[in-house]
Amino acid sequence: MVLRRAAAECPKKVAGLVDLVNVPTALRAFAGGRSQMSHLSFFLRVWSHIKDNNLQDPTNKNIVNCDEKLKTVLLGRSKVELCELPMIVKLHFPKVPKS
Repeated sequence: MVLRRAAAECPKKVAGLVDLVNVPTALRAFAGGRSQMSHLSFFLRVWSHIKDNNLQDPTNKNIVNCDEKLKTVLLGRSKVELCELPMIVKLHFPKVPKS
């Protein structure tokens, strides 16, 4: 429902999240070997990896303790705050200028 409202208010921003883009070569193993994926689906894959492997800090749920697989996505950092996740994932998908 939130995505529908956002699409109605600002369709270009939503299109940037759901359009298929090429996954960088270094991240294809994390993406299950897929060469194209949307920003949103890649972020959801990162989030599901965190939840499935119980990587949130038990004392502070706002901190993610990265395993080796997640470090490839999160720039080699061992701990990341949840609020930083979207920004770090976005760095892997540079904005392509439209011609």
